[in-house]
Amino acid sequence: MSTNKHAIIRYQTLDKCFSNKGKRYYIEDLLEACNTALYNFDSTSNGIKKRQLYDDIKFMESEQGWSIPLEKVKDGRRAFYRYEDETFSINNQPLNDAEADQLKSAMLVLTRFKGLPQFEWVNELIPKLDKTFNLYAKDQEIISFDTNQFLIGTEFITPLFKAIQNKQTLLIEYKSFKSEISQHIVFHAYHLKQYNNRWFLFGKHNDYNNLTNLALDRVQSIEQSSENFDESQLVDFDEYFDDFIGVTKPINTEITKVILNATAELAPYIITKPLHGSQRKVNVSENSFTFSIDVIPNYELKKLLLSFGNAITVLEPLFLRNEIVEILNKNINNYN
Repeated sequence: MSTNKHAIIRYQTLDKCFSNKGKRYYIEDLLEACNTALYNFDSTSNGIKKRQLYDDIKFMESEQGWSIPLEKVKDGRRAFYRYEDETFSINNQPLNDAEADQLKSAMLVLTRFKGLPQFEWVNELIPKLDKTFNLYAKDQEIISFDTNQFLIGTEFITPLFKAIQNKQTLLIEYKSFKSEISQHIVFHAYHLKQYNNRWFLFGKHNDYNNLTNLALDRVQSIEQSSENFDESQLVDFDEYFDDFIGVTKPINTEITKVILNATAELAPYIITKPLHGSQRKVNVSENSFTFSIDVIPNYELKKLLLSFGNAITVLEPLFLRNEIVEILNKNINNYN
């Protein structure tokens, strides 16, 4: 595989040219398209010559590349290039050998960070890449991940990530669950967070002076805005999420000590997988495990506690206990 700078840009450009049935691309046209793409990416680029272009095409046709079904159509003394199969694209093909080797090399670099503080995600990422790109010799599936392949909005993660990096203000078309029509929001994006297999974008809504979050599965479209980026609500998100569970932080609500009682059967699960980083043991007996967490009570906390059914009981504070009782009574009424 060519190791020349920006090779992947040339391959992607050629792929688009070969797929375009509305225009005939002669060798000069392919060269111009590649050099234009290179210049648009890097204005200091001097482009490539025909020899490099022929090498690129040869690589794309090879088994080490993508084995593209390229057709060279005679047109007088000249010839133009196109795919024999109109539906073909290198983006629809599995990893080729060269790409797999590059990915394996990248994974080897990542393994150096395993076990280091702040790099716990590497432990999950490496086997996930192995599974997704079939980089291991598999006779059977050896690992599964909790994902939702039908989740809407994940296509926005990359452009939103770049917008946060570049401090680019966005115009977002957003349709909440509570509205039948979408609205256009000027939004200053600060942070992306995944919770319960959904993605959320945190930032400042132009109409409000507080931190806001948007669910990505309710985003209809995004585009760049010319307004200046507003960092007035930017916070340390590591500290921000320490105080509560999930993504909802009620305004003007303080951290509360929540005391809970778990059954003896549930206790081992709660001990090995704490509900929150602040979890502390209060009392242990043969029949139960009493513990506390220091959090801001919110919607996600109540949903989490209710998910354990009768295996967890709220002891304190009284207002949270009463709210849980009210929800449970409504549940019972639903079955009457």
